[in-house]
Amino acid sequence: QVQLVESGGGLVEAGGSLRLSCTTSTSSLSRYTVAWFRQAEGKERSFVAAIDWSARSANYADSVKGRFTASRENARNTVYLQMNGLKPEDTAVYYCAAARFSVITMTPRGYNSWGQGTQVTVSS
Repeated sequence: QVQLVESGGGLVEAGGSLRLSCTTSTSSLSRYTVAWFRQAEGKERSFVAAIDWSARSANYADSVKGRFTASRENARNTVYLQMNGLKPEDTAVYYCAAARFSVITMTPRGYNSWGQGTQVTVSS
């Protein structure tokens, strides 16, 4: 397992942008497929996006396609989630999760390392 730390959440108006970061100091993220999940109050945790360890493949939930982009910067040992065109329904706690040399999966059980989450709130 790897210790993950998310940052970049906050309060933004509808239509605005945020960039979330996921990093670790305990391993090299270049060996890990990293996914983003979110959990709104009273709802189950759901898949948002993922980028595989090679950075050759990325998947997105239908609800964020065309608005969110996952990327990685191995020199900074960081994976990003660029969120544009934010909507009030994007409000949630966002978690990054990692699995070593894994194919992308869209279920939480596919990942064995999790961050503590960062709150994203989009006002209307």
